[in-house]
Amino acid sequence: MKVCLIQIQMMNKALSFVLVSLFFCCGLNSQAQNKLVHHDFELELKGEYRYFYNDAAFDGQHDHFPSFAIQPEYYVDWNNGNESFNVRGFFRVDKDDARTHFDIREFYYLKANNNWELSIGAKKVFWGVTESNHLVDIINQTDQVESFDGEEKLGQPMVQFSWIVQNIGTFDFFYLPYHRKRTFGGEKARLRFPILIDKDFIGYESGAKQWHQDFAVRWKHYFGIFDVGFSHFYGNGREPVFSFNSDGTINAFYPVINQTGLDFQITHDAFLWKLESIYRTSDALNFFAMAAGLEYTFSNIDGNGLDIGLLTEYNYDERDELALSSLQNDLFIGSRIAFNDTQDTSILFGGIVDLDSNSKVFSLEGSRRFGNSWTAQVEARILKEIDQSELILSNFKQDSFLRVSISKFF
Repeated sequence: MKVCLIQIQMMNKALSFVLVSLFFCCGLNSQAQNKLVHHDFELELKGEYRYFYNDAAFDGQHDHFPSFAIQPEYYVDWNNGNESFNVRGFFRVDKDDARTHFDIREFYYLKANNNWELSIGAKKVFWGVTESNHLVDIINQTDQVESFDGEEKLGQPMVQFSWIVQNIGTFDFFYLPYHRKRTFGGEKARLRFPILIDKDFIGYESGAKQWHQDFAVRWKHYFGIFDVGFSHFYGNGREPVFSFNSDGTINAFYPVINQTGLDFQITHDAFLWKLESIYRTSDALNFFAMAAGLEYTFSNIDGNGLDIGLLTEYNYDERDELALSSLQNDLFIGSRIAFNDTQDTSILFGGIVDLDSNSKVFSLEGSRRFGNSWTAQVEARILKEIDQSELILSNFKQDSFLRVSISKFF
């Protein structure tokens, strides 16, 4: 907690300094210029409760996890919207000490011109099209303690230059000067290994460690009904490589990797055909992985905007049981329901079945606004018949849970 408070104080000082310097350097003090500056501040306060209803597998683990999160966002633009500064922070207090954490999700300056954009600072970038697994999404580190499915990401320091070439596509170039480690749950946490993993004890293959200079490039374009993205990443991998010793200890390190990725989507009538694939090389391991499937949406079923989408995807990973996602030969089937009402009610549910071991993970996610500024969310993850051959997932077989949260927006 003390470390988090120190980080918040440092962020406030840094934010104040950058904003003051930004306004001074851009000459925004005159009354005429101030009329061209647009500010926006938003604040989300979220109360959350997670309940793990099965007996704990390891000593020290708890069942009930109340927590509270704060997420402030600040945005300012000037120069007719061609320049902006964006800030988004995140802070959570949780019963699990490792889940009590602070992060600067975004803190960057953006300059836009006719056919290019330049971003400098900490930022979040998302790549991918599939629902069950985001293989090509490599820029940001996963916020492991924040979400079960890896959807939440940490802010990544970067310089991003985007160049738009008419009729050819958009080229994104990334310089990533600093690597961020993944945090794993503490002693009280569920969804953890029997041996506690301290991120500070996870090493690097590179002698430069977290200061290894990483680079990435991506091209994206659309051709009629086809959307395609092609990317390459070089640098410290975002996933540590684990080895499990016979005495029960765990060794882990971040390898230097090359990863080439392809994401592809076809939009045809009510169908979405999706594909993500990667080929990753390193001194530790070379492998191919892919996720492919389709989504079909029945639109406006009841005449009041109800949409029901059916999804199915197949996941393959040459790493087999070493894949951190545990999606090495798995089938996902689910449904997305959007009521398109004023409360923005939506539900996503489905299940993943391992075609080798018959292990199953069922999921439910739902959200609904109420009042003018409140949102309620529910999430459930049910792990059934988890086979002991699942090297990663077998540690979590007792960790089915229900999560409910209520957010207030200002």
